[in-house]
Amino acid sequence: MKKLFYKIIPLAYGKYFNIYFIFSKKKATKKIFNFFCTARKGQVLPQQQEYLKNAKKEQLSIANHNIQTYNWPGEGETILLVHGWESNTFRWRNLIKKLQEKKYNIISFDAPGHGHSSGKYLHVPLYAEVLQEMICLHTPRHLIGHSLGGMTILYNEYINQSTFIEKIVTIGSPSEFYKLMDNYRSILQFNNRVLKSLEAHIKDTFGFTVPEFSTTKYVQTNTKKGLLFHDKLDKIAPYVDSKNVHENWKNSKFITTEGFGHSMHQEQVNTQIIDFLEE
Repeated sequence: MKKLFYKIIPLAYGKYFNIYFIFSKKKATKKIFNFFCTARKGQVLPQQQEYLKNAKKEQLSIANHNIQTYNWPGEGETILLVHGWESNTFRWRNLIKKLQEKKYNIISFDAPGHGHSSGKYLHVPLYAEVLQEMICLHTPRHLIGHSLGGMTILYNEYINQSTFIEKIVTIGSPSEFYKLMDNYRSILQFNNRVLKSLEAHIKDTFGFTVPEFSTTKYVQTNTKKGLLFHDKLDKIAPYVDSKNVHENWKNSKFITTEGFGHSMHQEQVNTQIIDFLEE
């Protein structure tokens, strides 16, 4: 019954958007895009708050948002962690423990609309704007991103290359915007006219078309050392995306898992990340 409910609700939204579009193309298109960018989860839960209170915290004003930042100080190199969609800094707890053992200086933050940061919407260009400010502020030696966070790191490296960053790690990250859009359309079942208007809105707003946004293409000019993880059975982000990114990223390594899922909190993954950072 619950599965049926979650299947019917998106279809109802799709029908609503199709009808609304007939009467107001511009307003309907903006609503459809905002709906796409709205996170339904990702706020800090009570049991997560208990862990996060141990970090050194600060709120920064970035991109018209109050961004919650976290720091676990260490005398070693600075690591910047970037979480994924409908998540928050708590997702890094297992890796943070490993990094602390090696005395790294650990920085993380909650994305707009996530955790304790302000906002309702999140998309990669906005995430990249916040990320770049954090990079400029903390000059990290290494970046680690999960899912949308990894996608954002690679996009940001393409538009804002930082000479002091040496290594980048992505975990279960998608690479092609058109796949995300295809999935969105298949769930809501909005029509072709709506889709074309949405694509035009994205082009007008961000300056790139849906097919043009591809980290597989962006990494062709990436000179940093990279490590990519992806599980063959990942049901959230396609395994082939990381495979293709690796094939186009000259200085990257690709580690395949099977049965680890999308989150990939396993000890094996975190140990391999530490090994890569210390090479």
